Amino acid sequence: MSSKTAPDVSLLEASIKVPQHVVYRSFPAETVVLNLQTGKYHGLNPTGGRMLQALEQAPTVSAAAVSLTEIYDQPQSTVERDLCELCEALHERGLIEIDGGPAL
Repeated sequence: MSSKTAPDVSLLEASIKVPQHVVYRSFPAETVVLNLQTGKYHGLNPTGGRMLQALEQAPTVSAAAVSLTEIYDQPQSTVERDLCELCEALHERGLIEIDGGPAL
């Protein structure tokens, strides 16, 4: 998921919400995310699943990055960039809502 661009600062300060029409469940090999409105399933690898949980629990994307930095022992800038890319991908699929962030 790593690209060379810096994360959007406004997205880092946004909060992420999983809408009521989306459910997910973590398994050892992946996290399965279901959009009940479209009937489509989406799979996340274990890291993506952990990132989704952190995003939902933290007050901001930036706060989620701090907790994940400690878990994965990676530079915070790398985790922030990967989280922003994940947020953009999940938002495009209608799997998360972004409050207070950029209009994607």
